Amino acid sequence: MQTSKSRGTRLWLISILVPVVNIAIHWLIFLFLRDSSLPPVMNAVVAVLWGALGIYSIYYSFNWAVEQYPDRWKRRILPYVFIGPAVILLGWLLVLPTLRTLYLSFFNADSTQFVGLANFAAVFTDRLLLTALRNNLLWVVFGTIACVGLGLLIAILADRSSFEKLAKGIIFMPMAISFVAAGVIWKFIYYYQPEQQQIGLLNAIVVAFGGEPQAWISMVQPWNNLFLIAILIWMQTGFAMVILSAAIKGVPESMLEAARVDGANEVTIFFKIMIPSISGTLLSVTTTIVVFTLKIFDVVMIMTGGQYDTEVVATQFYRQLFMYQNAGYGSTLAIVLLIAVIPVILVNLRQFRREGGF
Repeated sequence: MQTSKSRGTRLWLISILVPVVNIAIHWLIFLFLRDSSLPPVMNAVVAVLWGALGIYSIYYSFNWAVEQYPDRWKRRILPYVFIGPAVILLGWLLVLPTLRTLYLSFFNADSTQFVGLANFAAVFTDRLLLTALRNNLLWVVFGTIACVGLGLLIAILADRSSFEKLAKGIIFMPMAISFVAAGVIWKFIYYYQPEQQQIGLLNAIVVAFGGEPQAWISMVQPWNNLFLIAILIWMQTGFAMVILSAAIKGVPESMLEAARVDGANEVTIFFKIMIPSISGTLLSVTTTIVVFTLKIFDVVMIMTGGQYDTEVVATQFYRQLFMYQNAGYGSTLAIVLLIAVIPVILVNLRQFRREGGF
C-alpha cells in the first residue's frame, strides 16, 4: 500500500514537473530568439518552426501529464487542457485590454486625472463625435439593408439562372479584396479634377452624357457618406448572397411544389415559405454585416481620412488616440463602439442557441 501511495505521489510530481520544464524550455527559446544575432530570415524560419512544434509539444506534455491521473480526474481535467490555453490567450489579448480601455475612459487625456463620466458626456455633446455617431447610423441602416436585400435578391435570381456559377463568381469576387484595396479602387472611380479632363470613371461617364462632373466625396454632403457606403455594398453583397443562397437551397423542394399546387404564386412563396425557412440565416447575415458597419474604418480612412463630415466612430477613435494623444476620448469611443456591438452579438448568440448550435 505504501509502495502504491509513493508511486502515485511520484507520478503526480512527474505530471506537474514535465509541463513546467517544457514551458521553461520554450521560454528560454523565446528569450534566445528575441536577443538572437542570427540573420533575420534564419531567425524567422526558426521562430516559425519553434512556434508550430512548440505548441504541439506543450499540448502533448499536458495531455501526457493528465493521462497519469485516475480516470475520474482525467475526464474532468482533460477538457481544460485543450480549452484552457485558448481561454487564457483570449483573456490576455481581449479581456485585459478591454478592461484597461474601460479604466482609461474615466481619465483625462494623459490619464493623470480622474474625470468620471465626463468623457462619455462629451461623446454625446461634441459636434464632431455626434457627426461620427450619425454617420455610423447611416452605415448600419443603409449598408446593412442594401447588402442583405441585394444579396437575397441576387441569390434568388442566380439560383434560377443558367449562368448561376458565373453570376455568383462575379458578385462574390470583391470579397477577395481588402477594404484598403477597395478604397484605392473606388478613389479612382470617384476621382474629380476641376476644369480638367476627368479620369475618374464616374465623372467620365457623367461628362460623356453631357453632365457636369462632381466632387462626389468632398462636396456632395451628406450624400458623400452614401457614396462611401456603396463600397461596402459592393464588397459585402457577395458574402450575403453566398450564405443566403446556401440557405435557400436547403428549403425542401417538396414544400415549394406543394405551395404551387395549392395555387400560391412566386411572391407568396417567397414571403410565406422561403423567408420563414431561412429566417435564422437571414438574421445571422444581418447581424454579421451590422458588426462590419459598426467597425468600419479602412474605407473611410483611405477615401477621405474622415474629412468632409464622413467621420465614423472608428476613425474618430484613431484620430483622438493616435493623432491628438487623447487617451481618455479615444478609450471612451472604443467603449462606445463595444457597447454598440454587444447587443448584436447577443442576438446572434441567442439565435445560435435557439437553433441548437450550443
